[in-house]
Amino acid sequence: MTSLSVNINKIATLRNSRGGNRPDPIQMALDAEKFGADGITVHPRPDERHIRYADVHELKKVLTTELNIEGNPMEPSFVELVLSVQPHQVTLVPDARQQLTSDHGWDTVEQQALLTSLISPFVNAGIRVSVFVDPIIEMIAGAKAAGAHRIELYTEQYARAYENGNVESVLEKYYQAALHAKELNLGINAGHDLDLHNLPSFIKKIPIIDEVSIGHALVADALYLGWQNTIQLYQRALGK
Repeated sequence: MTSLSVNINKIATLRNSRGGNRPDPIQMALDAEKFGADGITVHPRPDERHIRYADVHELKKVLTTELNIEGNPMEPSFVELVLSVQPHQVTLVPDARQQLTSDHGWDTVEQQALLTSLISPFVNAGIRVSVFVDPIIEMIAGAKAAGAHRIELYTEQYARAYENGNVESVLEKYYQAALHAKELNLGINAGHDLDLHNLPSFIKKIPIIDEVSIGHALVADALYLGWQNTIQLYQRALGK
């Protein structure tokens, strides 16, 4: 059964826009757990424009589900944070410093030597490593060769195809990518632009997905539907 990891970055963005601690990302994460989330995801960036490094340390102290930290391992401060916090999973994303959001996966073929060196410290620390990739067979094989435990399929292409009503060929590409990952004994995560509308079709086609991490859409839905109701609706979309 696919796990739901709730990304709380947007909660922190709202807090930071006003100062103070309202809404409190830590309490929202604890409530997400209480309402049925299987894990919490954060993506701290060096400018701390949403989740702050101090938030991540605090989350590790209080969470009872899995903590997934996303970020660029070429940032020394990110590596130090992850090794200090010791989350259950680190997801390596090739974000530039001022990038608004993730928009591509790693080139695990051209960057295999680099990725191998970046993954190694986390593996040695006993942290599960997931590598953000596009649904391309060669990129998945490269992630395995670099030492990753899982891949995270970047799903924006699927989400756009779903909106345009021309989804079958794109969905098949994700399906084949997931099958290849499974053949290589890689775990399979997925994320980016997944929502209540497109998530059921994605999971029905690819039930071997281990985890989805969803933030922006889930928080936006919660403005209308409420935090508890929204988390439970996303779990229903996953077939639970």
